[in-house]
Amino acid sequence: MMRGPGRRGAPMPAMSLKGQGKLLARVLRFIMKNYGVHFIIVLLCIFATAICTLQGTLFTKELIDVHIKGILEGTSTFDYLLQRLLRLAGILALGVACSYLQQRIMVVVTQGSMLKIRNELFTHMEELPIKYFDTHSHGDIMSVYTNDVDAMRMLIGGSLTQLVNSSVTLVTTFTSMIMLSPIMTVLSIVLVTLTMLVSGKLVGMCGKFFAAQQENLGKLNGYIEEMTTGQKVVKVFCHEDKAQEGFDKLNENLRSAAHNANRWSNTMGPINNNFGHISYVICAMVGSALAIMSGGKLMTLGKLITYLSLNRNFTQPITQVTQQMNAIIMALAGARRVFDLMDAEPEKDEGYVELVNAHEDENGNLVESEKRTGMWAWKHPHGDGTVTLTKLEGGVVFDGVDFGYNEEKQVLFDIDMYAMPGQKIAFVGGTGAGKTTITNLINRFYDIQDGKIRYDGINVNKIKKDDLRKSLGMVLQETHLFTGTVLDNIRYGKLDATDEECIAAAKLANADSFIRKLPEGYNTMLTGDGSNLSQGQRQLLAIARAAVADPPCLILDEATSSIDTRTETLVQRGMDALMHGRTTFVIAHRLSTVKNSDCIMVLEQGRIIERGTHDDLIEQKGKYYQLYTGNAIQQG
Repeated sequence: MMRGPGRRGAPMPAMSLKGQGKLLARVLRFIMKNYGVHFIIVLLCIFATAICTLQGTLFTKELIDVHIKGILEGTSTFDYLLQRLLRLAGILALGVACSYLQQRIMVVVTQGSMLKIRNELFTHMEELPIKYFDTHSHGDIMSVYTNDVDAMRMLIGGSLTQLVNSSVTLVTTFTSMIMLSPIMTVLSIVLVTLTMLVSGKLVGMCGKFFAAQQENLGKLNGYIEEMTTGQKVVKVFCHEDKAQEGFDKLNENLRSAAHNANRWSNTMGPINNNFGHISYVICAMVGSALAIMSGGKLMTLGKLITYLSLNRNFTQPITQVTQQMNAIIMALAGARRVFDLMDAEPEKDEGYVELVNAHEDENGNLVESEKRTGMWAWKHPHGDGTVTLTKLEGGVVFDGVDFGYNEEKQVLFDIDMYAMPGQKIAFVGGTGAGKTTITNLINRFYDIQDGKIRYDGINVNKIKKDDLRKSLGMVLQETHLFTGTVLDNIRYGKLDATDEECIAAAKLANADSFIRKLPEGYNTMLTGDGSNLSQGQRQLLAIARAAVADPPCLILDEATSSIDTRTETLVQRGMDALMHGRTTFVIAHRLSTVKNSDCIMVLEQGRIIERGTHDDLIEQKGKYYQLYTGNAIQQG
């Protein structure tokens, strides 16, 4: 198939902090949209857990300054202490229950979000134009579904809640520290600010490497997918070493990006921990000095021990936040690729002409029918409110069509041609002449730059794409069979077809005889793209798939080029039966198969240079004559 140029796996620019913030906000909006109530309950549980945990730390001051001191001085009793301990135990138990509830709810939120993300990804992917798949590696797309979605799972299920938890702990702890000692809190803030400045620098350095890691992982997966599907070609040409060389290069790029990302991220932990230890020591020294110099007025023993515990709790969340930032940055790199796929421009369809069931009334006029009648019509609404029905016959006209896959390179020039209903039109020419491109324009896989294409007299741009493609049957050179039974694969051409219709289509395609010889006949399971069938058998199933749809117009894209001459005869019979009474466009590798065409178009560099019947073109002794005689010599 002729494809437009496109960059596969082109590196994305590194994200700025603003870009990362927007991505994180989008993830949060996605969660709130689908699991808003759940997430609010989780936030309440996190807040309750933080408050309960803080009560345990603050109790240290009361224990030392009130209870121990009171018992020693005779102003307090063990019974009162026991009551306070039981109360504290109840508070801590509540914190444990809230933490457990938070974890259980987050499992629902995380797995549910993954389900919805994959559903949205696949739904949107089905709406993307063919051009997207021409310019993006299939393995790279698969990497979005696996690695990048999994990175989002870790973000939603782990890093995000940990970030919220640490932030709540930070706020509640900071508030308590101010209430205990404003002077000491100022000192803690100075030390924490220094920690955050260093961590911020490291986070910025990590971000670009984590993004590169996800990009290189997608490229590596794309390469593996390409080498796996092309393994026969690799072995035929003895390119195992070359394939290994390419893999080693991509693998090294991934290793290098991952190494740089983890090298800087792993530095963060020790640096933050050491800053925490330094902060603890300095606060202990200053607090002890305040206690001694003020005689216990500014700082008591219980208050000092409690403050030091709070200081540790204050630096620990900051350390956790900075550590989580690495995971969040990596996850956001994955989220960016997920959202890029979600945001890819879908296939536009501005058509309004529909394909409907119809029948003729007693006066011979077409009337729309709610039941399947075997007759189809184009339902064409007009601006004045009227609606006309045009019988679907399969007439196609190209009028001055120009086309290019991009603005820089035009591949078709001023294509003029017509196919009357029931005619067989063949396209011949060298590789890259534009044969497949023309057929791709009929079913609007791509839209033209200039000119008009009319189908039964209607501009194809006015016809809804689904309805247009429903009226066209295609048999491609590369046959793709899905995992399922033979019957399922034939029925793919018409999902509501009965078993009898599928079997009739197989008989029409000359596939019935070989199918019945399979282990379980029509119920034989096909896997691995029909690897247990020969190329000719797979091609016959593709013809049966097109036959069951019973389309008025057919496109046969070099359907016999990859099979032997003997099998070709069998396949050709199936195609001849399928083509009978239908407008057919044939792209032929073997020119002997198009001799009986009503018109043969000879293309060269995107232009039609000759047209006519086989006999006419042979008499002209032009390009077709050269192709035909050279082709005959090769086959002979």
